[in-house]
Amino acid sequence: MSELVYFCGTMDCGKSTLALQIEHNRSARGLQGLIFTRSDRAGAGVLSSRLGLSTKAVEATDDLDFYGYVVGHLSGGGRADYVIADEAQFFTPEQVDQLARVVDDLELDVYAFGIATDFRTRLFPGSQRLVELADRIEVLQVEALCWCGARATHNARTVDGRMVVEGAQVVVGDVNQSRGEVGYEVLCRRHHIRRMTAASARAAALSPDVLPVEQH
Repeated sequence: MSELVYFCGTMDCGKSTLALQIEHNRSARGLQGLIFTRSDRAGAGVLSSRLGLSTKAVEATDDLDFYGYVVGHLSGGGRADYVIADEAQFFTPEQVDQLARVVDDLELDVYAFGIATDFRTRLFPGSQRLVELADRIEVLQVEALCWCGARATHNARTVDGRMVVEGAQVVVGDVNQSRGEVGYEVLCRRHHIRRMTAASARAAALSPDVLPVEQH
């Protein structure tokens, strides 16, 4: 039976790497897949991993009909044994419904990869719909770590290392941002609630107000 499988986790937990591994394993066995992504860090039409691996993909803009695209591909003589959809948190709920239809009507496996919640700890619409419809949900076991060493469970948006909690839900950035640019950092729940990033923790540690010994 074909399945809609949702692989989810925080940033830095290896989602895109796993997507590329699944593609490699299946193509090595002579299977052919359709690969989609949205707003990848490497640019439009690319599925990339922070490990330096990448492959070409179809950019899933808001007006892309996944079901229509796959049907058109097959009707034109193309082959598709499975579908990989990365950055699925950016998909619209309607597009997730289309992916489910690919599974049910075309009997193709769909492997979707994404971040469950945004920088405000709210579910992305695409992720919410995937949770509602997926046959299986797999939380990735490669644990991203907070700066304190605890398991990272939340994504924080930062500017100059300071956590921000306002702004548009979707702003493309990375965990390795330049100064002054929007970036992201994974934090444990405790430090996300306290809005304490690695940069602010270092600043606090260097402050004379928090030194553990008295000044003489």
